[in-house]
Amino acid sequence: MTYSCILLDLDGTILDSAPGIIKTLEFTLERIGRPIPGPAELLKWVGPPIMDSFRDLAGLNPAESEHALAVYREKYLDDGAYDATLFPGMPSIIRDIHRHEIPLSLATSKPELPATLMLEHFDLARHFTVITGASEDETRSAKADVVAEALIRLDRLGVDISNPVMVGDREHDIAGAAANGVPTIAVEWGYGSPVEYVGAVALANTPAELWMLLFAQEIEEEEERAVAN
Repeated sequence: MTYSCILLDLDGTILDSAPGIIKTLEFTLERIGRPIPGPAELLKWVGPPIMDSFRDLAGLNPAESEHALAVYREKYLDDGAYDATLFPGMPSIIRDIHRHEIPLSLATSKPELPATLMLEHFDLARHFTVITGASEDETRSAKADVVAEALIRLDRLGVDISNPVMVGDREHDIAGAAANGVPTIAVEWGYGSPVEYVGAVALANTPAELWMLLFAQEIEEEEERAVAN
């Protein structure tokens, strides 16, 4: 059955945004007087909600996390958000989703403002039915809450949400989607590790494989209709 709608993660799925995030984290931790882990450790911050990482990975209390978030956001919006590159093949997939008229929502734990700016920067925002991310105050940042909000927004637009699929690279994507009854296709080119793919309904090693997983049934149905006609 063709997916009725698709939810796409951003960091590690559409964009290699780690360079900008890591540089901004280094700036933030230095500014607030905290030790700066190496790049491999900071890569663990890419994907999960940042307030969780301030708490779990930096050991900050709520007040310290709020201060760190303010420092991070100012720097990230200034230049960090644009220190990113598209994963080859992903723009074509996004354009094909739009061409096949499959409703598409972003589903990222990044706040919606920088997420939207990044998609606009790469001329991809216009292909999305809705852009869903964390709320400005971070009260909606857990992936389960983001996925739920994406489905609500699509449903309000009259989109059929009976057979959705999530595409992401981290365990947070898989668990957050599963909390809403949504299956996930995990992608290997992002920031996750094999242990994080447990629970995914499929694994795409390359964007070409993801394309086949998303469109094989659609193409088969088109071919059957062409033969019938």
